Amino acid sequence: MGGAPTLQIDGLSVSFATEAGTLQALKDVSFTVPQGRITGIVGESGCGKSTLINSILGLLADNGSVTGGVIRLEGKEDLTRLGAREMRALRGERISTVFQDPMGALNPVLSVGRQMRDIQYRSNLSRREKDARSVAMLRQVRIPDPEKRLTQYPHEFSGGMKQRVAIAMALMMRPALLIADEPTTALDATLEVATIELMKDLQREIGCAVLFISHHLGVIAELCDEMIVMYAGEVVERGSVRQIFKGARHPYTQALLECDPARLHERVKHLPTIPGTLPDLKNRSAGCIFRDRCAKAGPECTTTPPDVELAPGHVARCWFAKEAAE
Repeated sequence: MGGAPTLQIDGLSVSFATEAGTLQALKDVSFTVPQGRITGIVGESGCGKSTLINSILGLLADNGSVTGGVIRLEGKEDLTRLGAREMRALRGERISTVFQDPMGALNPVLSVGRQMRDIQYRSNLSRREKDARSVAMLRQVRIPDPEKRLTQYPHEFSGGMKQRVAIAMALMMRPALLIADEPTTALDATLEVATIELMKDLQREIGCAVLFISHHLGVIAELCDEMIVMYAGEVVERGSVRQIFKGARHPYTQALLECDPARLHERVKHLPTIPGTLPDLKNRSAGCIFRDRCAKAGPECTTTPPDVELAPGHVARCWFAKEAAE
């Protein structure tokens, strides 16, 4: 698909001012989300996924600031330089979000129909026309008897149905970019599979790009086209899902894949883990951010590693990336 990528991030760095000092939550983050593609982001808790989302949406906390880099939507102006009013015009219209907990997106005291009408507040359609669009969208996310459902309240829906309503609301205005923040985590395995299939179908129908955040490697493998691996606020590896699952080159990515319970072929008493803990982001040391937990660390790792291109689109931030590929 030609044209500029739907989302392009170059050299993004974000810091937070705290009583204990400045915390650098993101450092030199760069990647793209191509048009009409699903890009997954994976990493441990604390790797910077939430900060990244809030940076894109212009929703950083008051003590947070973008200290470097650019964020471009559809090849246009840098989002980090837009004012609050301009960002509000983009949210919901060109960028939509589905969160992990659908109750966080649904107002418990308003009917689903009222909330879906409110999403369309920029539209000049009549109330009847907005309701017709809402019914069509609920039907598209496979909610039965959508006309009746408009009059019901969130507590009258199951967890899986609430998540489908949240997805319908996020896609109502046919955004260019959908950010899905662990939307299947709160669902059981059967609903998770159904939701993944639904999102794949909707993405194809609407044609939007999707930035999908998840801890679940199986979901990333099933749903996504491209994959980004984050560690301690940095992108340590990126490439197609096939490239990374078949030939991960960064030691952190390799360790993450080895910890996936789906790879175990026999019962074990303890699940595999990555030794050590995340570094202190208020006192980032020079060099590779993963070196204190890496079995391959050497003298080179005390200096910042380069981004090594291993194949078209496959990049790893590691001194030994090419060596691992040989």
